[in-house]
Amino acid sequence: MERDDLCAWLRLTLTPGIGNAAARRLLQAFGLPQAIFQQSFHALQQCVTAVQAQALLQEPAGLAALLDTTWQWLHAAPSGGPARTLLALGDVQYPSLLLETEDPPLLLYLLGAARFIGPGAEPFPRGTCLAIVGSRHPTAQGQDNARQFARALRATGLTIVSGLALGVDAAAHEGALADAQESDSTPATLAIVGTGLDRVYPRRHLDLAHRIAAHGLLVSEYPLGTPPLPGNFPKRNRIIAGLSQGTLVVEAAPASGSLITARLASEQGREVFAIPGSIHAPQSRGCHALIRQGAKLVETAQDVLEELHLSSPVGLTGLGSRAAAPATARSKRPLPSLLPLPQQRLEVPDTALLQALGYEPAGLDALQARTGLATATLQVELLELELAGEIARLPGGLFQRLGRG
Repeated sequence: MERDDLCAWLRLTLTPGIGNAAARRLLQAFGLPQAIFQQSFHALQQCVTAVQAQALLQEPAGLAALLDTTWQWLHAAPSGGPARTLLALGDVQYPSLLLETEDPPLLLYLLGAARFIGPGAEPFPRGTCLAIVGSRHPTAQGQDNARQFARALRATGLTIVSGLALGVDAAAHEGALADAQESDSTPATLAIVGTGLDRVYPRRHLDLAHRIAAHGLLVSEYPLGTPPLPGNFPKRNRIIAGLSQGTLVVEAAPASGSLITARLASEQGREVFAIPGSIHAPQSRGCHALIRQGAKLVETAQDVLEELHLSSPVGLTGLGSRAAAPATARSKRPLPSLLPLPQQRLEVPDTALLQALGYEPAGLDALQARTGLATATLQVELLELELAGEIARLPGGLFQRLGRG
C-alpha cells in the first residue's frame, strides 16, 4: 500500500460519524478512499447524511500523526522479528469468510510469522479456522479442556481463533501452540485483540503474544495506539466468529462475551459447539443455555470434527503440514489424541473421597457429611489428591474433581 493510499484509508476510519456501514456505501459508490475525498458535498450526500458529508470534507484531527506512526510501524519490522501488514477491505488476502458477515472491518492490522503474511501467503485459509472461547475465570477443568481441545483440533490442521483474554482464551492459544513448528503451513492460532497491535493486553500475556507472533498471527481492526477500551472487546467478537467455521464455547456465565461470539456465529450460519458441565457451576450455565438453544453438545474433539465433516488427522489433506507430512516426519512429533488429554497425574486409586466428591464442586462441610471423615483427615486427603492432580481447589473453599478425559 502506497503512503497516499494508506492516508486515505486511515482518514476514512478516523472521520467522525463514519462507521463501517457508511464507509462501505461510500466505497461502493466511489471506489477507493482517495476518490471519496475528491467528491463534492452534494455527491457525498447521495450516500450519507449532511453532517457526515461535511465531516468527510475536513481532515480529521490526528491523521498526520497516525499516518507517520503506521507507516513507520509497517516498514520498521526488526530483522528476524514478526512481519507486519495492513489489509484493506477488498485486498486479495482479506479473509473471504469475514466478507460474508454483516460488518467486516475496513482495515485489518496483522502481526506475525512472515510465512503467513508475505506475497502469495494465505493469512486466513478458508474453512480451516475454529474459534474457542470461554470464561475469563474458568474452573481448573475448564482451562484444561480448552487447552486440550485446542491441541487436538490443531493437530487436524485447524487454526484456533481466540481473543488473547485471560482464562479460556489463553488456554486455547497455549494448546494450539503446544506442537507448533516453523514448517507449519497454516497459522497455529489467531489472536483477535481489542487494542492496537503496538500494545498487548492483558500485559501478563506479553510472552504468549510473542509466541503467537512466531507461529500464528495477532489481528486487530483498531489503529495503532488504541488502548484497551471496554467497548472494543465485545465488538472484536464478531471478527472471531466471522473468521471461523464454528465456535466452541468451553465455559461461560449466562451473560458473557463468549455468548455474544456464539450468537454472532449462529447468526452468520456457522456452527456453535458447547461443552457441558456441572449444573451447580456458574461457568457452565452459559454452555447449557446454548445447548438448549440448539448448540452441538461436545465431549471430545471428534464431535467437533464430525459436525464440520472433517476426518481424523491422517485423513485430512490440504489443511497444513501435519496432515501432509510423511510418517517419518510425523513420528518426531506424535499427534495428540482426538480425546481431550488430561494433565500428567500420579496414579491414584479411585478413593472413597473421590467417589463422594463426584464431578461437581463441593465444600468441606458437604464432603465431611458424605464421608464421615474427621476434619484433619479430610484436609490431608484433599491435599494429597490436589498434589496428585486429581482435584482442583476453587474460590470459596470448594473442591472439584478433574476429569481424566
